[in-house]
Amino acid sequence: MKLRTLIFAMLFSTTAHALTEVGPAVEIYSEDQLLRQFATNAHLKQVKADDCQLVQDIQARALRVDYPAYQFLWGDMLTWGVCVDRDVEQGLYYIELAAQQGLPDALEQLGRYYAHGTLVQKDRERAIPYLREAASLGSVKARILLAQLLLDDVGSPLDYEDAYRWLYHTVTDDRKTHRQIAMLRNGLERRMPANIVARAKKRDTYW
Repeated sequence: MKLRTLIFAMLFSTTAHALTEVGPAVEIYSEDQLLRQFATNAHLKQVKADDCQLVQDIQARALRVDYPAYQFLWGDMLTWGVCVDRDVEQGLYYIELAAQQGLPDALEQLGRYYAHGTLVQKDRERAIPYLREAASLGSVKARILLAQLLLDDVGSPLDYEDAYRWLYHTVTDDRKTHRQIAMLRNGLERRMPANIVARAKKRDTYW
């Protein structure tokens, strides 16, 4: 009896030590949590901070359930080699899938990559449709970059009104972003007829 008790105690001690080494189990992220992480570009840091425990869960939700937020997260992990072997082509494929489902963060990121030539060949014209769609869905970063490209004579002047309207109705408590938006609006105003500017300001439905 004493021997069995001793063996049980040793097994319990070993298991407890192993659990302490690994750390507590991490719950899978909710969609709202992911969106908040995307907004601050903290999603990859969070996956690493959780000791890569959720890789299989993330992969399953991206591949089998087709959740756009998880497709974007999985694509970014592959693209930058976070907790998985790096595969840029496959990563961009999953980010594109998320964009096709209308995830603003995926649309904005692809637009930004094409605008700056990050991982892909630089093609600022190709960036415009991604940024337009993301901007229409409320992405502040996409609205700013779209306006910058338009002021650099990329895209069509027909986009000025939408770009102006999205900036005009953007709400932010960040002073730097607020100043940037004001500067871009002024730049667009100088290129637009006064009646079009007035129409953009008055329109109630702008998303």
